[in-house]
Amino acid sequence: MNLKEIIKNISEAHDADRESLRAIIENSSEDNFLFEEADRIRRENYGIDVYLRGLIEISNYCKNDCLYCGIRKSNLSVKRYRLEKDEILECCKTGYKLNFRTFVLQGGEDLKYTDDEICEIVSEIKKLYPQCAVTLSLGEKSFDTYKKYYEAGADRYLLRHETADEEHYKKLHPKTMSFQNRMQCLRNLKKIGFQTGAGFMVGSPFQKTENLISDLMFLKEFQPEMVGIGPFIPQKDTPFGNEKQGNLRDTLVMVALTRILLPNALIPSTTALGTIDPKGRELGLKAGANVVMPNLSPARFRKLYALYDNKICTGEEAAECRICLQKRVESAGYNIVTDRGDWKNRSEK
Repeated sequence: MNLKEIIKNISEAHDADRESLRAIIENSSEDNFLFEEADRIRRENYGIDVYLRGLIEISNYCKNDCLYCGIRKSNLSVKRYRLEKDEILECCKTGYKLNFRTFVLQGGEDLKYTDDEICEIVSEIKKLYPQCAVTLSLGEKSFDTYKKYYEAGADRYLLRHETADEEHYKKLHPKTMSFQNRMQCLRNLKKIGFQTGAGFMVGSPFQKTENLISDLMFLKEFQPEMVGIGPFIPQKDTPFGNEKQGNLRDTLVMVALTRILLPNALIPSTTALGTIDPKGRELGLKAGANVVMPNLSPARFRKLYALYDNKICTGEEAAECRICLQKRVESAGYNIVTDRGDWKNRSEK
């Protein structure tokens, strides 16, 4: 069976074995066909609609020491900041005027925010903007904490699994962090009722083809509603500061395969893609992504949320980000819509 036939079979079944995935990942001869199939499937499920998520980076404090992350606890070069409730609500006010209908509150695992404070912020956003969705991305928490967030009104939670291989996970994280706990957190989020987002980096240190295959097999089994995939980009003040960054081709292949395996998924074309290639986000959309996440954070803090080096859009105001991304999305042949952009099991229709 040739590579094109393998891709066709996967596209029809929305399933794959490890050997088929390995053939596609390790051979670039049919990449264009792969991307076309992924785009076809996203159009069948979502048309040309692209959903906006307004990203608010609420804090760059973090109790963890992940070896790849620029805001890791041990990085003493970081100038730390933390947004107050009123500042977060002001970001939402700005975003709502710009037609955002989802707000994503993302931050390091900052212990200064209590559960009650996060719940109060979520509740206030939902009170002010009841037709909007609130997504949280605040790391690993207990079942009870996640449940409080959900009961306060949070709709979605993003928690990248980072790698589905435990040995690989140990090479990327300190001993204080547990692969099993990360996976349990994801299961807890699903059990509580969140639209749940997983995801991974492409090209991270020590990653092999087998790791990428395991990531795809995990996603197929876990069935997250959202999947964030971006290239690994080193940050100079981390232990991985001199490692090679992930490449565009491999990242696009992972986006495309994820779309084929999870036809209904909400998949962002990430800022990291745009960082490694000027047309990265457009190419991500053409490979099956259907979400973009402009930054609503106060411009004065954006450069401080430096998970990796050379991050784009750190000096722009929210309106600039919005306008820029709309032009990019339209140039790629898609259309930004004013919609919450909830996951829907379209196979039931």
